[in-house]
Amino acid sequence: MIIIKRILIVDDAAFMRLTLKMMLEKNGFEVVDEAENSQAGVEKYKKHQPDLVTMDITMPELSGIDALKAIKKIDPDAKVIMVSAMGQQAMIMEAIKNGAKSFIVKPFKEDHLIKTLNGVLAI
Repeated sequence: MIIIKRILIVDDAAFMRLTLKMMLEKNGFEVVDEAENSQAGVEKYKKHQPDLVTMDITMPELSGIDALKAIKKIDPDAKVIMVSAMGQQAMIMEAIKNGAKSFIVKPFKEDHLIKTLNGVLAI
């Protein structure tokens, strides 16, 4: 039996959400929903309980790190991968301290994305 992994994409950039969705679906993942900001991401996590979340770090209003903390309060076992631009090492370290399982630096290649997701899902 093949188990399809359910993913929630949280990113304020529509182009990035579309890019991630296309790469994930092409590789057999199910994108259960997308959120354009952190607050919506937390609400959609509660609703869908996905297997994994890709979370942009830098978003207006609530940061990805704040959303990560909120999701971890809801579900301490949540698997969240942070997605960040180059030069955000301090934020990445803070995200890891707060429970992020891994991170992907933009721009990224599809094979690296899939390998990272599969690695985190295997934990």
